[in-house]
Amino acid sequence: MSANNTTQSSGLSANEFAHWLALNQTAGIGAIGFQRLLQHFGRASEVFCADAGTLRQLGLRTNTLKDLLKPDWHAVQEQQNWALQADNAIITSACPSYPGLLLQLSDPPPVLFVSGRIDLLGSPQIAIVGSRKPSPGGAKNASQLGQALSQHGLVVTSGLAYGIDAAAHQGALCANGPTIAVLGSGLENIYPRRHQHLAQRIRENGALLSEWAPTTAPLSHHFPRRNRIISGLSLATLVIEASEKSGSLITAKLALEQGREVMAVPGAIQNPMAAGCNRLIQDGATLITSHQDVLNNLNGFLLLNPVQTHHLPSPVKPKLDPSQHKILYSVDYNPTSIDNIVVQSGLTIEQVSSILLALELLGQVSSAPGGMYYRLTN
Repeated sequence: MSANNTTQSSGLSANEFAHWLALNQTAGIGAIGFQRLLQHFGRASEVFCADAGTLRQLGLRTNTLKDLLKPDWHAVQEQQNWALQADNAIITSACPSYPGLLLQLSDPPPVLFVSGRIDLLGSPQIAIVGSRKPSPGGAKNASQLGQALSQHGLVVTSGLAYGIDAAAHQGALCANGPTIAVLGSGLENIYPRRHQHLAQRIRENGALLSEWAPTTAPLSHHFPRRNRIISGLSLATLVIEASEKSGSLITAKLALEQGREVMAVPGAIQNPMAAGCNRLIQDGATLITSHQDVLNNLNGFLLLNPVQTHHLPSPVKPKLDPSQHKILYSVDYNPTSIDNIVVQSGLTIEQVSSILLALELLGQVSSAPGGMYYRLTN
């Protein structure tokens, strides 16, 4: 077995570091089990020196005993080789560079695989999460809030999923700000696959992070565990559009359990994609209508050392003619049928269709299947 120390600041010997990786990949050993074994034996290497009888007395399962008695050192070496590549690193909870907020969890990941800027892990972060199938307005809110909060020095952290996650990452990137994506798979197995390009942009401008070895597949039970890292890294979790059964509410629940702030963007009561956010607000989450609301609520935690901010020029608001104004004010922020727009505006369907197309090109409204439209602006 080769046990090169691939993290110079790990605080562990080469041999102990290799045993941390071996223990981390052992079947049936989660973050809490890892902690308990370290507390019992003192060192990861001592776990592997114990005999089967001693390990059995600790209540370990058969498959766990098998892995401990015959570790996969080849897989450990592959992980160490991965960390030798440019911009890749493996950090353990014994490393000085391990994020302090994450250490406060009851079950911090013992090992983190990072690709990109490790220094960002300890920066002030805001988690932005929400629906994988948001309305156009919800996606725009996520992008705009991600951009604005990034401009004010916060690192935007999310999960690289479709919808709100991706929009929040892209908003931060539009501001030339850093963003962190926490994956439910290994960093060499990007999921969803259609986000390969987005993941590369995040790697170049921020960091990709996972507690799973680089080639690990995106298994369904990984994602709830991934969510605790998203909220655990962040000062607060902001939910933008979530149904009452959304996985984003798991992240919000975890944030509350971790003693972190939970915020939510409200929505119309008729919008099922806003039901989860409205419920969070009912239960005490902070109502957010702008990035300034977020900054005000984090004022006690944020920017004790001022962060260099980068402000983009404000977009020029297009000038609309009277008929365009009439149509715009006939479109709701919830799905609005073209028939209702015709009734509200008093114009013909041909006029309405033509004006809606112009408004869509101007970024004022967005079309949806079934002849529905959403309003995007005030």
